[in-house]
Amino acid sequence: MRPSFRQIAKWVGLALTFIVPLVVTLLLTEPGSAVSKPVAKPAPPPVHRLVLPINTDDPTTMRALISTSLNLPKYYQERNEAFTIEVVAYNAGVHMLRADTSPVKDMLRVLRTVNANIRFVVCEATKLGMERQEGRPITLIDNVDIVPSGPGRIIELQEAGWSYIRS
Repeated sequence: MRPSFRQIAKWVGLALTFIVPLVVTLLLTEPGSAVSKPVAKPAPPPVHRLVLPINTDDPTTMRALISTSLNLPKYYQERNEAFTIEVVAYNAGVHMLRADTSPVKDMLRVLRTVNANIRFVVCEATKLGMERQEGRPITLIDNVDIVPSGPGRIIELQEAGWSYIRS
């Protein structure tokens, strides 16, 4: 007994009802999309950290350091990237942060108002040596932190991934 045309059409129609949606679904989905993939989080914006040493009482070098501290943050702000600076003063560079001998006190006040992400530190060993030599305590400008060793602090920051630029 041969199947009639109606029976063949009925079976073909029934098969197409299931096969066509399956084929379309397979063509429109990526291979392996049935397996759940971890959702990728956007990468956090980069954080740039810079240590700037000062170990000279030369006003030109101090002004160059201040210029760097003013210009680099602008560059990274335009890119919406975080930026922080730590200025480490040791040896004769401590004069930059002394209240009585700093040739750039006014520039430092301006710098602080423009760049809140800057930290100034002074080498305690150098400060104590200056106090012994001068026979009196020395006063630093406001908001200066003291570290046991200026060069040691620079090394620690570099080992922690900070960049280093010498003025």
